[in-house]
Amino acid sequence: MVNKSNNRFWEIDLLRGIAVIMMVIFHFFYDLNYLSVYKLDLYSGYFFIFVIIIGALFFILVGVSLTLSYSKSKKALTKKELKLKYLRRGLKIFALGIVITIITWIYLNEGFVIFGVLHCIGLSIIIAYPFLKLRFYNLILGFVLIFVGIILKNMTFDFSWFVWIGLKPYQFYTVDYFPLLPWFGVVLIGIFLGNTFYKKNERRFRLMDLSRLKIIRFFCFLGRHSLIIYFINQPLLLFIIFLIFKV
Repeated sequence: MVNKSNNRFWEIDLLRGIAVIMMVIFHFFYDLNYLSVYKLDLYSGYFFIFVIIIGALFFILVGVSLTLSYSKSKKALTKKELKLKYLRRGLKIFALGIVITIITWIYLNEGFVIFGVLHCIGLSIIIAYPFLKLRFYNLILGFVLIFVGIILKNMTFDFSWFVWIGLKPYQFYTVDYFPLLPWFGVVLIGIFLGNTFYKKNERRFRLMDLSRLKIIRFFCFLGRHSLIIYFINQPLLLFIIFLIFKV
């Protein structure tokens, strides 16, 4: 059931690896569009659906992974230690988001990342702690937050302090935007799925073990190193595009 060599569920790493590949593909097309190599409409039609699937996969897996981590850690840590663990983890990922903010502000200026995917994941990890024991309430609340986020998507406001929640100011533009509404709702659904299908850190459904297949191992490898790949894929893609198209 579990990959005993590292006590991980291979299917979780597989799904994250698939999301990584999808992310790299989107970034490639995004760079082609941004550099005017090919003009593409990335925020409607199939591309828009593609982006939503990528985000949903990543954030659902954040929620599932939190339940797995919590099931292991609660046996060895006190409540205070558990809170500090997720606070530190969330702050670490949020700090990496700040690095992305600084880099994009230096190189892009206009459209730099204010609250992107790492900001949202980091903050979600911190505020998800009280929900880790819940099950069906997470499913209900998750869909409510997603619904509210969808409504807010087409609304603008005359202030910018709550852009991280999903309240966008007028003429707001950024190259990467993942507000808590709706994306924390997706994390909550992931927590529901984790508590349902991986209760007490054990798989609650039958699954053929494909973890020894080379292609599966490759995707699992990508999934285990998704954060590193997130940081290095854009410079590599830009270098490749430069070599091919001499941009």
